[in-house]
Amino acid sequence: MGRGDLSDAEWELIGPLLPPERGRWARPAGDNRRFLNGMLHVLRTGCPWRDMHERYGKWNSVYVRFRRWAEQGVWDALLQTLVDLGLTDDWQHMIDSTSVRGHVSAAGGKGGLVRTLLVDHAAALRAKSTPLRSRRRAKHTIRDCLSASS
Repeated sequence: MGRGDLSDAEWELIGPLLPPERGRWARPAGDNRRFLNGMLHVLRTGCPWRDMHERYGKWNSVYVRFRRWAEQGVWDALLQTLVDLGLTDDWQHMIDSTSVRGHVSAAGGKGGLVRTLLVDHAAALRAKSTPLRSRRRAKHTIRDCLSASS
C-alpha cells in the first residue's frame, strides 16, 4: 500500500458503495480498490493521467472507469452517503485556487499590459501622416514608443 492509498478500514466503508465491474471473457475486470487508489492519486497530486504510477494499473483503464463513474453519478452518491452517515461535510470538498494552481496562460489573453501598450503605440506611430518612404526608414525603439505616448 502506497502513501495516500485507502486503508483497510476506509475500504471496508467505501468498497460496498462502488458498483461492481464486469469483466469480459478475454479481459477480467480490475480491482476497484486499486483503481480507486489510482484515481485518488491523480486527483491528489494533480498529475496527468498518463503519468499515474504503474502500480494502479493502466492509466487509460483507470481514467475510463473514473469517467464512467462520473457519468453514472457514483461520485455524487458516494459523497451523499458519507454525508448521511455523518462522516464528512459538503463544504470540505470545495476546490479553489489556493489548492489548485492555474496554468500560466490561464491569466488572460495573449501578451499583457506591456504588449497591449506596445501594439497600440506602434499602430499610432504607423498612422502618423508621414510619407511612406520615411516610415520605412524610421526605426523606433520601445523607449521611443513609450515616451511618445506620455
